Parts: sequence; C-alpha cells; structure tokens
Amino acid sequence: MRRIVNVMLVLIAVILGYWLYKSIQDPIEFQAEKEKRKDAVISVLKKIQTAQDMYRTIRGSYAGSFDTLSKVLMSSQITLEKLEADPSDPTNQDKFIRTIIKKPAKDSLFNLLGGVVNLDSLRYIPYGEGKTFSIEADTIIQQSQKVYVVEVGTKYKDFMGEFASPRYKKYDAMYDPEKSLKFGDLNSANTSGNW
Repeated sequence: MRRIVNVMLVLIAVILGYWLYKSIQDPIEFQAEKEKRKDAVISVLKKIQTAQDMYRTIRGSYAGSFDTLSKVLMSSQITLEKLEADPSDPTNQDKFIRTIIKKPAKDSLFNLLGGVVNLDSLRYIPYGEGKTFSIEADTIIQQSQKVYVVEVGTKYKDFMGEFASPRYKKYDAMYDPEKSLKFGDLNSANTSGNW
C-alpha cells in the first residue's frame, strides 16, 4: 500500500511539474513567435511602402493593386536630375550644369531595397499560407486640396497561424488577432506604419 501511495505522489509531482513548466513556457513561446512573425510582416510592408513611394514618384499617385504596382515599376523609367558646379566658373556662384538621367525604376527600387526583389511576391503575407496583403489607393480632399492616399496591411490573424486565437490575449493584454498591421491611411495623407 505504501508503494502505491509513493508512486501516486511521484506521479502527481511529475504532473504538477509539467503543468508549472507549461504555464511558464507557453507565454514565452507565444511572445517569441509573435515577434518573429510580426518582424517578417513589417519587413515586407516596408518594402511595399518603398515600392509605393517609387510608384508615386513615377505616376503622381499610389497603386491600387499589386499587379499595377509591379507592372509600372518593372517597365517604367525614373528621371533623375544632377546639379554640378560649372568648372568654367571659378567663383561657383549661380552657375550649375544640370544633367537629366533616365534609368529603369526597378534598378532604383532594387538599390533602395538592398538587392533584387520579386515584386510579384510582395503581395504575399509571410506565414500567411498564401494570403495576400490588402491594398487600397484613393484620393481625399484635405485642406481644400486633392490628396492621394494609400493603405496596405493585414490582420494579425492572417499571419499568426495557431496563435490567431483570442485566448492568447491572456499572455499579452494588447494582443488582438483582429488588429491590423499596416502603413498608410485612407482617411489622411499619412504613409507611416503602425508598428
């Protein structure tokens, strides 16, 4: 009988030890996974933001779809202006040589992004299992002026996988799977990210 009681106590101790371990480990794993996934999504959003800025430089507005964004950036040229002091003017006052250079927009974009990027793949959310970012562009009237606006983003539930459940809010009071991670705003001329 004593042996059975000892085995039961050991078994209870093991179960309680495992429960304690899980209660400490689960929040740590959730936070690590959330940060890893969030950082990957932000990285892609920053690339899309740079691509949208380049598109606006070329077209004067923002792209309302990834197909349009990719097509224009891959086929258009960007005009660069270079001003240099006139070597024949020793005083370097008010005399400049203006040089206009046209180069493919994709080359300038790839320089800004730090290497070649497949523009067609920017639409896909990291860890999103094929889901794509939402993208919208429009115009609004702000201070009696027509202003171009853009908004690109996704909800946490689209990239959090198994952690998309609201039950994980117990580990992070600010966590909401319905909350968006985005840049831009369709209601104001703002292209900042909310990260």
